[in-house]
Amino acid sequence: MVKLGVIQTGTFSSNAVGIGKISQNLLRLGKNEVDVVCLPEQWLKNNNILDFEKEFSEFLRIAKDYSMTIIPGAFYEKIKNKLVISAPVIGPNGEIIGRQEKIHPFDYERRLLVSGKTAKIFKTSCKFGIVICYDMVFPKVVNSLAKKGADVIFSPSRIVKRGIIPWHLYVQTRSLENRIPIIAANVLDQKFGGKSIIVDLLEKSQVYIPKNKILSDVNSSAIKEFTLSKYKKSRDSRFSDENKFS
Repeated sequence: MVKLGVIQTGTFSSNAVGIGKISQNLLRLGKNEVDVVCLPEQWLKNNNILDFEKEFSEFLRIAKDYSMTIIPGAFYEKIKNKLVISAPVIGPNGEIIGRQEKIHPFDYERRLLVSGKTAKIFKTSCKFGIVICYDMVFPKVVNSLAKKGADVIFSPSRIVKRGIIPWHLYVQTRSLENRIPIIAANVLDQKFGGKSIIVDLLEKSQVYIPKNKILSDVNSSAIKEFTLSKYKKSRDSRFSDENKFS
């Protein structure tokens, strides 16, 4: 059994104010023994190239104090002189243990960024993958992570208000077709539509139905307990059927 969480941020007057506000939320989740928590994409006011260790030093401390894995979002970063959007993973030891780069830059991002090439698996209290915002549109990304052994998907996102309905459809579809829970975080403000979502799957007579928990408030959070092993049999069966096609 693992406890997984999501935080829905608003907008803040500065990065320092935002980090301070969200740190209080993380402390509450830590005290509730949450194992892994995910934040949205680019929720900080200054989304220029970030020094993750410096910017998220308070998150690092909280992760270590509560043995919690924190995915603080996805932001611009320079790696080997190439600009990417990446989601750092803060492990329960309080150190950044890896990054997932955005594989499909969206719209204007294509002119600025280098695309990520690999969908990576991370393992702390569970095995998980990270799908950054627009990457959710492409079935192969989640499918690749599920086939590599991910038991759950986290998705730092920044979805405008008019895009919420299709976004929810994409998230639920990826969950259903891969038999895998998905926790997707969004920003809530005048432009971005919030409604961060946790998708679980309920089985009724061999039919799987999404059971969704959706956030409505700014700077709010949600927690759900999962027994991630319960999805594996159905996922293996689904992939076995898929392999019969050529």
